[in-house]
Amino acid sequence: MANEAQKVGTIHFPFPFTPYSIQEDFMAELYRVLEAGKIGIFESPTGTGKSLSLICGALSWLRDFEQKKREEEARLLETGTGPLHDEKDESLCLSSPCEGAAATPRPAGEPAWVTQFVQKKEERDLVDRLKAEQARRKQREERLQQLQHRAQFKYAAKRLRQEEEETENLLRLSREMLETGPGAERPEQLESGEEELVLAEYESDEEKKAASGVDEDEDDLEEEHVTKIYYCSRTHSQLAQFVHEVKKSPFGKDVRLVSLGSRQNLCVNEDVKSLGSVQLINDRCVDMQRSRHEKKKGAEEEKPKRRRQEKQAACPFYNHEQMGLLRDEALAEVKDIEQLLALGKEARACPYYGSRLAIPAAQLVVLPYQMLLHAATRQAAGIRLQEQVVIIDEAHNLIDTITGMHSVEVSGCQLCQAHSQLLQYMERYGKRLKAKNLMYLKQILYLLEKFVAVLGGNIKQNPNTQSLSQTGTELKTINDFLFQSQIDNINLFKVQRYCEKSMISRKLFGFTERYGAVLSSREQPKLAGFQQFLQSLQPRTTEAPAAPADESQASAPRPASPLMHIEGFLAALTTANQDGRVILSRQGSLSQSTLKFLLLNPAVHFAQVVKECRAVVIAGGTMQPVSDFRQQLLACAGVEAERVVEFSCGHVIPPDNILPLVICSGISNQPLEFTFQKRELPQMIFQEPKSTHQVEQVLLAYSRCIQACGQERGRVTGALLLSVVGGKMSEGINFSDNLGRCVVMVGMPFPNIRSPELQEKMAYLDQTLPRAPGQAPPGKNLVENLCMKAVNQSIGRAIRHQKDFASIVLLDQRYARPPVLAKLPAWIRARVEVKATFGPAIAAVQKFHREKSASS
Repeated sequence: MANEAQKVGTIHFPFPFTPYSIQEDFMAELYRVLEAGKIGIFESPTGTGKSLSLICGALSWLRDFEQKKREEEARLLETGTGPLHDEKDESLCLSSPCEGAAATPRPAGEPAWVTQFVQKKEERDLVDRLKAEQARRKQREERLQQLQHRAQFKYAAKRLRQEEEETENLLRLSREMLETGPGAERPEQLESGEEELVLAEYESDEEKKAASGVDEDEDDLEEEHVTKIYYCSRTHSQLAQFVHEVKKSPFGKDVRLVSLGSRQNLCVNEDVKSLGSVQLINDRCVDMQRSRHEKKKGAEEEKPKRRRQEKQAACPFYNHEQMGLLRDEALAEVKDIEQLLALGKEARACPYYGSRLAIPAAQLVVLPYQMLLHAATRQAAGIRLQEQVVIIDEAHNLIDTITGMHSVEVSGCQLCQAHSQLLQYMERYGKRLKAKNLMYLKQILYLLEKFVAVLGGNIKQNPNTQSLSQTGTELKTINDFLFQSQIDNINLFKVQRYCEKSMISRKLFGFTERYGAVLSSREQPKLAGFQQFLQSLQPRTTEAPAAPADESQASAPRPASPLMHIEGFLAALTTANQDGRVILSRQGSLSQSTLKFLLLNPAVHFAQVVKECRAVVIAGGTMQPVSDFRQQLLACAGVEAERVVEFSCGHVIPPDNILPLVICSGISNQPLEFTFQKRELPQMIFQEPKSTHQVEQVLLAYSRCIQACGQERGRVTGALLLSVVGGKMSEGINFSDNLGRCVVMVGMPFPNIRSPELQEKMAYLDQTLPRAPGQAPPGKNLVENLCMKAVNQSIGRAIRHQKDFASIVLLDQRYARPPVLAKLPAWIRARVEVKATFGPAIAAVQKFHREKSASS
């Protein structure tokens, strides 16, 4: 359909078709939230066009914001003076971020001529800044206009690729001449490629002077960040769908959009991508960039101290000129991750770094949760949130996502393996390491030894054969754990920084890869114990292994160094004492025992986002109950209640297209209350598979059975699919039309109340949050909310579009309680009927489906 401009109040919202009234309300409220700099919690059920409402509402606000900014800039540049921001519109900021936008407050009693002089200087500085910004904007627009024809990009990329290949050939010939010519030096002690495993000299931040460390070509590409919208969701498929919606929207041809992803998703270097593990890919990529910088620095030195063994080659796709072309092409036309990958392969330019270069000029940045919510990842990607807008979609599990991202578990087997590897590494290269490296390595060894000891094991023995005298689960505060482990005298912040800067875990992995399987004869005695230990950790098989039960097992990436995983645990131990706990789980053997860091306060990692951003929107199809977001995430992050805005819209289906029932008793008039003690397992027909790759097979058989209902003349009357709440079928699968005419929720899916993690979380909330009058304690409310979030997410699978219809049966009398009903989505809650007995309930379901089937 043709694009239509919808006017809501005084605001014009371009839309690809005539929107529903709830979409107009959604866009208008979203616009107000962004304009006023609020935190919005938006709920729009699946099938109501939430994505388009987000796109058109947010980009309409950005359009108007940029227009106001340009008008104010033009006025200031024309007059050369004026107020530093529009007095009528306090929300308008001419600089992004808004540094120096407001006049500097002057001391009381200052002479008038001094005040006037300072104000005039600030106005002149602002005008100069605006002129520079206009020049950059004009240059960027001209650059993007030149890329309207893809042929030009192809020609430039091909020319650069040919030049690069010619240069590489010349360098290769030069190296061969040097290596085979007279006076060529040969390494005497280390084998080929081994020198890159040796740690470089390490200096802590306190010992370093201020140094730039930035290449000229990288600095030239730095641009000022324009005001933009960061949109994030959980999965790459959801992000790709969102980008597709942007393309279809009225803004699709004009908006500057860039999609971000991890190295694992965007790497086009097959040698690096084949490593499999996310951590290994990241470390190898960073190491290759470091190698590039070292080579450049070494080339500038006239007389190097000695000729070293050739290091890891720099990545051929990391070329700034080609990545600049990729950046411009990405901004010139909306592209998803797959198209960005194809573009990078064609241009031989890195899509991971090329997309990051596009962030400053982009108006809409699309990225996964982790890149935005994890501070270190956010900083590494070049994401700046100051005075920007963040939209977090599919946010019903946002709290769990943040908690999971910052909770780490390590096993006794990993601790022992890391200790043995590091000890062998020091024996091999100890004489080549500087004193500071040795000091930190000994500290890491000491930490590993104490972690094993606190579990009750011995670091010098095989973890698989060590039986623990004491078993069970123990929960500690962070400080108590540090004291009990006898590591409270070690500065974990410095150890963490050392691990990050020295990349010891990556070098350790390279060492174990080199000597884990193939050992030279002269190293055999020294490394024999290490090799035996590695072999002891491998499963012993006497016959050919059976085929894996899951595809993920067949293509599992190579495991990363255990030290990589332990580094995350060390970082978690630097969390404030009140915000986390350490769980010691002692099992039968040391290898099965674990240390787990549990994050209790996810708000500590969300606080920086809401503090820096102009506005934050948390959106989803099912956000009820929202009290968790208000209390656990926003209030604990220091957000005032007045800044939070809630919006929830109804569904687009007619009210009589849904029949939600609560059935309190069964056929024999026994009360239906599926508690743990009373539960019974029914006989299955189709059931949810254990393996992920079998999901599609089960769904296909299920849908074929339904399609056969009209062809078998009454022999097949329907199909029943039984699945687990929170399992593979509960989210992300479209059960529209005949695939989901009736959803039956058997019992209430409460979490395991005996879980130490949940008990500690409940105790933490009871101590931290105030108890509202007449309400349950915060801890008990958490358990009920977790249950109802799972219920709401599951029952929303059935209604997918305006003409869809379904019945929803809540098979447990506890659903009839008012506090429970209040936590259902409003569009379902308004239609709920409570049936005390089984007969009337079944009659109502039969009548509903008979009438709907006849009219459809």
